[in-house]
Amino acid sequence: MCGIIGYIGDQNATSVLVDGLKRLEYRGYDSAGIAVLRHGQIEVRRSVGKLINLEKSLEKEHLIGNVGIGHTRWATHGKPSEQNAHPHRSGNVVIVHNGIIENYLTLRQRLQAEGYHFESETDTEVIAHFLAFHMKDGRSLQHAFRSTIRELHGSYAIAGLCMTEPETLVAARSGCPLVIGTGEKASYLASDVTPLLTHTREVIYLEDGDIGVLTPLGVEITGAEGRLANRETVLVNWNADAAEKGGYPHFMLKEIHEQPQVILDTLSGRFSYDSGEADLPDLSMTSEELYNAKRIWIVACGTSWHAGLVGKYLFEELIRKPVQVDIGSEFRYREPMVQEGDLFIAISQSGETADTLAAAREAKRLGARVLSIVNVVGSTLARESNGVIYTRCGPEISVASTKAFTGQVIALYLLALHIGRVRQVLSMDDGRWWLDQFMTLPAQVEHVIKREAEILSMAKRFYQHRNFLYLGRGINYPIALEGALKLKEISYIHAEGYAAGEMKHGPIALIDEEMPVVVLAPRDRLYDKTVNNLMEVKARSAPVIAFVSEGERELGALADFVFTIPSAHALLSPIPFTVALQLLAYHIAVLRDIDVDKPRNLAKSVTVE
Repeated sequence: MCGIIGYIGDQNATSVLVDGLKRLEYRGYDSAGIAVLRHGQIEVRRSVGKLINLEKSLEKEHLIGNVGIGHTRWATHGKPSEQNAHPHRSGNVVIVHNGIIENYLTLRQRLQAEGYHFESETDTEVIAHFLAFHMKDGRSLQHAFRSTIRELHGSYAIAGLCMTEPETLVAARSGCPLVIGTGEKASYLASDVTPLLTHTREVIYLEDGDIGVLTPLGVEITGAEGRLANRETVLVNWNADAAEKGGYPHFMLKEIHEQPQVILDTLSGRFSYDSGEADLPDLSMTSEELYNAKRIWIVACGTSWHAGLVGKYLFEELIRKPVQVDIGSEFRYREPMVQEGDLFIAISQSGETADTLAAAREAKRLGARVLSIVNVVGSTLARESNGVIYTRCGPEISVASTKAFTGQVIALYLLALHIGRVRQVLSMDDGRWWLDQFMTLPAQVEHVIKREAEILSMAKRFYQHRNFLYLGRGINYPIALEGALKLKEISYIHAEGYAAGEMKHGPIALIDEEMPVVVLAPRDRLYDKTVNNLMEVKARSAPVIAFVSEGERELGALADFVFTIPSAHALLSPIPFTVALQLLAYHIAVLRDIDVDKPRNLAKSVTVE
């Protein structure tokens, strides 16, 4: 849930590491540090708080060397402190680590009995000491890595240096992502591709159990069995500019504004208008397998789970088949009735979300066909799935997900169309009609974005309130959940999303003149019921912000603020409604002077339980 960067080559490692850590800030962190090998010694610098603190300490004494590792830490074991920050050292060995070592207390006691002294509260320090222990008999760092990881229970991505092997950088992973970049007389290592893009677009994704040995001249990877492994080199189709702000004050605002293009990119080349069909070549499931799937499961976490809920409404209406939607962290600890031949859809922006990965692996073990919807090419979830739909969003840097959610919903639209045609509940003409509707979405989102000033005026009116309630019905109930999540994530305001019909079963007790209520009211078959819910809110003096379809008049007379959304089919309304709510959350957070891209306590990719 934090960031690793490593470098070995002919440049000064310090500048590469610090620049890489800056590009990993979006993952969330509370401390940072680097280790650089120079003049036969490993120098370590660590600091608490933002990277600027680490940079200030480096200004006092420049570290110059050609190999090094860096880390941004998000506290799990031990509070944020310089003592607990990475890298950690034991003798000649220095390491950085992402993940959680579940048996670290047992390992710590064994090492203490051997005379090793612990300076931190972290689980990571046991790894450093075990590496040093296994090198006592003269074994190489690579062999020490293999012996050490046999002792570890839990998840990890580890990178290490040793003073006795100045031309080597060693890394290992299990459950946490690590990517190797290959360049001219240099090798790179990182938690994801973002910090590598300024140096190379050729990357190798390590798999669970892999150990990678990096030198300036190349990379050698051995698998869990200890034999040489041939891992595919992937050409990343993002460029470094895609991970820059491009003149926007925050990545989040840039990513909100990129959504019309995301919709086009995710749709592009994936349908045939002639046949009214979605063309998903990486699905790797035959029409017969899709037709005969007994049940459809969707599993995800956080914002991706909200996309999955949208998918449930979409699939059940379009393809007339029941869908079970689960939160990843709940699915993995119950006894799900997954059967042979079920279709299991796993959704994750990073493709590394620990709970979603575990759920997908369990479903696969039970005989389901696993289809992943992910943004990161070559991610663990994508590699382990039977089929994949990539969302083509480019790098999403802001911790709060925006364009990735939109890409996921668009992928679900395409999948629903494809299954609907396979199951023959949608005709060729139906398919063409839906494709026409899909292609209107970029312009609808652009229309919302161009009226951002109206949403800013709402934000100025309500940004000092401490509680919000979001109400939606049908397919926009998940959007109420997502709108509330965005607000609480980046503004630290308590917000709850509710099915509007459930308001009177509890939340109505909280409603007063101090609680703004955000109502999502497209002109659909549930519109009249939503108006009735709004009347109940107004009777209790709450200020109302209504997001409604163009041409609507009735709610405008009741609400305190009204924002109109371009008219669309009810099943497509989640996209423009979501973008409007993203902008509302963004501007409220900015007015509250919050670090929008890096909200406290949150990490971009949740790779541990």
